[in-house]
Amino acid sequence: MSATFPKVRRGQLGYDIEQVEDFLEDARRAYASDSPTALDSSQIRQASFALAKSGYSPAHVDAALERLEEAFASRERERGIAERGEAAFYEGIRSQAEETLARLQRADGERFRRVGSLTKGYRVAEVDAFAARLADYLEDGPEITPREVRTVQFSAQRGGYDEDQVDLVLDSVVSLMLAVR
Repeated sequence: MSATFPKVRRGQLGYDIEQVEDFLEDARRAYASDSPTALDSSQIRQASFALAKSGYSPAHVDAALERLEEAFASRERERGIAERGEAAFYEGIRSQAEETLARLQRADGERFRRVGSLTKGYRVAEVDAFAARLADYLEDGPEITPREVRTVQFSAQRGGYDEDQVDLVLDSVVSLMLAVR
């Protein structure tokens, strides 16, 4: 098997080569298919791989996955417009954006469910600040890239925001961004 991506230095951890290659092969087949497939842009965004010594460089694989996600999202947009019409497609996107914006505009400290006081979640103040930026973006504010949303990191705090719920909303924002490109 030839190397699709550069590998990390010997002894360092990178993405498991076989898992990456298998995923990319599945993605190639799905993209080459003329019919809608089980693999979509959100699944590409959520792809994860085990770490292995001398594996593929995570930075290179992640950059390729971003490009692949955008290609799938573009195709999904084209299919959605062809199936439902442009007006109906964008009305669905607008509805999703309004729902997401409503959550992002909630009061500080109340945007997401909190974890228990002994459990660590995302730091509330950091999430609230980023959520405010996203709300500004959705209201036609300053540009934010999908990469910024994909790669944002928050510190942990006891009693913080539920990580799964925050991540789900961030995923929704990326989907919205890619749907209107």
